[in-house]
Amino acid sequence: MPSAEAARRTTALWTEPIRPGGPDVRGPYWSGPDHPLNGSMAKNSTSSTTAPVTAWLGRGRHLGPEAERDVRRNLIALKAAGVIDDFLDLDPVEAARSTDLFPRDESADPGPLARRVFEARWRVADDVTVRAQLTTYEPESRRVERDGTTWVLAAEADRAWEEDWPSPATMFWPDSDQVAWDHEVPGVRLRTANHLPKDDGELRRLLRECTQQSWSIHIVVHEAMTPDAPGRRPVSVFLPPSLRHRVVEHRATPDQALIADFAMKRELGVGLPRGGAVVLPPVPRAPDYDAERFTVRDVFLDGTVPAELRSRILEFASLPRPLPTEAEQALTRLRQGWHLLTQDEELVHARAMVTKYAKALEAMTASCNLYQEAAEAALAALAETTGGDPPTRTPAPAAAKQDASPLKSLTKTLTAFRRPNK
Repeated sequence: MPSAEAARRTTALWTEPIRPGGPDVRGPYWSGPDHPLNGSMAKNSTSSTTAPVTAWLGRGRHLGPEAERDVRRNLIALKAAGVIDDFLDLDPVEAARSTDLFPRDESADPGPLARRVFEARWRVADDVTVRAQLTTYEPESRRVERDGTTWVLAAEADRAWEEDWPSPATMFWPDSDQVAWDHEVPGVRLRTANHLPKDDGELRRLLRECTQQSWSIHIVVHEAMTPDAPGRRPVSVFLPPSLRHRVVEHRATPDQALIADFAMKRELGVGLPRGGAVVLPPVPRAPDYDAERFTVRDVFLDGTVPAELRSRILEFASLPRPLPTEAEQALTRLRQGWHLLTQDEELVHARAMVTKYAKALEAMTASCNLYQEAAEAALAALAETTGGDPPTRTPAPAAAKQDASPLKSLTKTLTAFRRPNK
């Protein structure tokens, strides 16, 4: 457990919300009255905020029947093995509830479609704490059963993220092909090589869907010839752990060279060299994306490390990228709606809230004193103007007839209504 001094430093570090216009490494891990942000769900839009260098963000779909059970089992196993320090399994309504000690606004609410909220905390590089929050959602349309359970994962470290650190995805999901948690869209998975559709219209639709709605890095590799078993291994196995679940690999078969090249040029403005690969641009395209720079002319699918392609993927992953609106809101919920505090962090937070409320009370008291002083000064000035005599007050209408009883008034009213009928 961290010391009280370490908890104090951590509390002091995470005291600012995300700022538009550049990377930011700070943000509160609990809600406070000074940080109102809107955390409602959104789709297909990009904010002006650049992704913080401390954050890891992911989204996908679980196509199995019991997504929350798979998450829960994995968290229990990793805590027992000492891989993670602790975790919480929360009802979304309770997770967003506000109290005097932990005031939360709508930024902590995952929305009406949320099913469960999971939080986990672990350490990397011996002393760097990672906090992560995974939320599962109902499909937007009950009629589309194939959509499965959508999940959103936001993780953040105490310092800049390193790709060699463990993937946050495998802290919540079992790193096994037997559990189908890693679908980008139905039919496209993260941890495998996905062959492009044969139909031109389907191919272009897939490219649009993956690049416009995805938080992942998409690459397309053309197989110059049909590879053997080692060559069919996905490129992600050669990437650092934290990148393996952020890269979606598409494969074009030998006879798809022309159709894939044409579709990509038309939809995204980049070509696919025969026997090569390209890292697809984000939508909207980042100003520092250079198609030539992220195109590899030759990729040998023989089971060896594709060094040049690997280098281009790492370079692309390091570029500043604008946050999708939904990703920004997930990161805000992690920071504003964090629950899994250590005892030292809870003590530091409680002291900070007591100090905040004490200052607010002191400000209110000072304001009341100022009003009282102003009223006394006004009365003194009025008395001086009138020569010390109290001002003459016009009696209020109600005071002039204090002896009139309510019963008499009611009797008069009834009499007035009866007179026309006589």
